[in-house]
Amino acid sequence: MYPFLLVRHYLTSRVIPLIAVGAVALCVALVIIVVSVMTGFLDMAKSSGRTLTGDVIVSRSIQGLPAYEQLIDRVLETGAAEAGAPLVETFGLLKMPYPFGEEKSIQTVNVWAIDPVRYSKVTNFDKTIYWKTPTLSADQAALAPDDPRRFLPPDLAERTAAMTGANGRPGAILGIHVSIGNTRERDGSYRFIEPWWMPMHEVTLTLAPVSSRGRIGETRDLVLPVVNEFSSGVYQFDKNRIMIPLAEGQRLLRLNEQPIYDRDAEPGPDGSLPLIGTAPARATHILFRAAEGVSAEALREVVRLEYERLERERSSLPEALGRLPPRALVGIFTWEQQIAELTGPVEKEREMMRILFSIIYLVCAGLVLSIFWAIVAEKTRDIGILRAVGAGRWGVLSIFLQYGVVIGVVGSALGVALAHLVVTNINSIHNALGDPAPPWSWMAAIVLTALLLNGALWATIVRDSLLWALVWCVGALAMGGIAYALHEHTGWLMWDPRVYYFTRIPSTTDWFTAAITVGGAIVFSVLGASVPAAKAADIDPVRALRYE
Repeated sequence: MYPFLLVRHYLTSRVIPLIAVGAVALCVALVIIVVSVMTGFLDMAKSSGRTLTGDVIVSRSIQGLPAYEQLIDRVLETGAAEAGAPLVETFGLLKMPYPFGEEKSIQTVNVWAIDPVRYSKVTNFDKTIYWKTPTLSADQAALAPDDPRRFLPPDLAERTAAMTGANGRPGAILGIHVSIGNTRERDGSYRFIEPWWMPMHEVTLTLAPVSSRGRIGETRDLVLPVVNEFSSGVYQFDKNRIMIPLAEGQRLLRLNEQPIYDRDAEPGPDGSLPLIGTAPARATHILFRAAEGVSAEALREVVRLEYERLERERSSLPEALGRLPPRALVGIFTWEQQIAELTGPVEKEREMMRILFSIIYLVCAGLVLSIFWAIVAEKTRDIGILRAVGAGRWGVLSIFLQYGVVIGVVGSALGVALAHLVVTNINSIHNALGDPAPPWSWMAAIVLTALLLNGALWATIVRDSLLWALVWCVGALAMGGIAYALHEHTGWLMWDPRVYYFTRIPSTTDWFTAAITVGGAIVFSVLGASVPAAKAADIDPVRALRYE
């Protein structure tokens, strides 16, 4: 019983243990805040990437895959997938309508040819469309008075779903950052520079078909009215991606259905060659969305099996008539594997941060060791009395080990509470930093500075205490610095949505990291306390009673 009573006495009778508790709390809070924000950004990037690719992707660039409709139907019949959609991907040149004059801006773009209805079922692409009026009245009321989404054409949503322009021609949907006419505001919304609102203009897309032998065919141009723009949440995609109708992409790249003629036969009376078949349409990618309760890995295995079955069934066909390429030449990936190049470096940086911040555990151990060493030196006579009245070495050892455990537990709990408070309110804190400090804040700081200076004078004149005078002076100096900083603060955004892509800082606590950090802080607090505890246990009671 006496170890517990002594631990409580030492913790409540001195200020120095509170310093150790505060140090542990700050160390734990720092690690949790930093890693939680990094984890949040990683999760946001992954979520945005999945929005564009679905759960499983089957791909074969350039030549494309025939019989993609059959593969989609077979996978859907298994019940493992909720939806499937073909896609054609290529690169091209996009001539923009700006600036005024003959010379226009031309940029390289990543072109995705899609069926908008089926693609939206797989990826929720329709939710990334930017120029649309919010459906909820509360969201509409939240729009700024000058937000262009308040004044959209009434038929824009219908034309976007059909991917057609106002003139009825097939249209394009651009990434929100493809056009330099869009500017990002501080709240993360977009405005456009007059008169370059893209859904009022046309763009010219130039593509070059590539044969299965790697030869580049004659380039083809297509004038497309811009139907809308999308904001996926990943800047790399929104900067250079353009969506066009699937049929147009297949036609421009010669991946649509085409008749096959026997070039070795003699021409007929009308000069035409004999028709021997029809080359099926092809898609470079097939996207699948997993059914509820089915993981991406499980769906990937189903897609692989169905592809191999279909490959065997069509193995007797000539390649030109739709024989599937060998499985080894076709990529079948989950969405996480597909965007690994984007998320992999961020995951490694997060793990590196966890490792680097583990040095903080050594700081905790060092602080506890230093404080406990001082306490042992101060309590030498008390330890001698305990040993003289019968306390064993293990009993003395347990006092300081329990002391370390209590400091680790209390400090970690306070650190987790502080980190959770900061993380959940990090956007409010960030927005407050972006506004000028209110006059009352720096005035209050000036008043507190004056009170602290009066305290320093009182300690010097009345109490004649140099220690307290120094303490009051340091407090006055710190508060004076805060007053000056508040007075000069005119607004500063570390995470400006006009510069960085994500509009909000992640505000979800990483509880896995919190648990690891708490465990490490407690363990290292005990380790820091173990050396002074062992020293206290080894004290000779006779010498301790003679200690002065």
